[in-house]
Amino acid sequence: MTDKYRPSDPMSELISDDYRMLQVISRFGLAFGFGDASIQTVCRECGVDVPTFLAVVNFIRGGDHVKVSELVEDVDVNALMEYLKRSHSYFVDFRLPAIKRKLLDAIGVSSNQIAVLILKFYDEYAAEMSRHMDYENNHVHPYVEQLLAGRLPDSEHGFHILSHRHQDNHSSIEKSSSELKNILIKYYPAKSNVQLLNEVLMDIYMMEEDMLSHCRLEDYLFAECVHRLEDEVRLRGSQQADEE
Repeated sequence: MTDKYRPSDPMSELISDDYRMLQVISRFGLAFGFGDASIQTVCRECGVDVPTFLAVVNFIRGGDHVKVSELVEDVDVNALMEYLKRSHSYFVDFRLPAIKRKLLDAIGVSSNQIAVLILKFYDEYAAEMSRHMDYENNHVHPYVEQLLAGRLPDSEHGFHILSHRHQDNHSSIEKSSSELKNILIKYYPAKSNVQLLNEVLMDIYMMEEDMLSHCRLEDYLFAECVHRLEDEVRLRGSQQADEE
């Protein structure tokens, strides 16, 4: 098991070492069937920026031990944002609805008060997740796109990637996920399909792990990229002002 992946490493090695890389590969738009081809070969054939791909997999792989400053040097911010947008779509358009269908099958649609409350809480949880993703798509990413275009938005109206609101959104999602699991474990209807409900709980645990990894990537790797962009835009603006 490697500590840090390199362009020459086989793409298949990522999945063998860590199943979480399945989601990373998918969200970069890479398809299976790459045989023994290297990470560099697979990425280039599919038009994926190699340094950005490696930064993401090494960040997720490294956990708390990763040095973000060593990963961001060659990151293509546009490529990273596309990865984040695909992650948002996965959670909102696929993962949350899929778990909802399983949950309905497990507890049934009835007048049982506990079942009704569980479904209501799940819908609120899904809505909160959607609001978080919409906020990033509609506020964070447009702000970064302005930076990429060489414009630093006015501080009064701009968005700081590490604002308290952004971090609070992530903390709120984590709290809601824990509450949802506790409700299901403690109060699920007695007549529910226990085996299917266990699967729902496993799905929620795995989604929570995936979501926390996603939030951490935004809070550290993406944030560091944006900080550097801000500094670059400010420096260029200062140099232009001096020349004038």
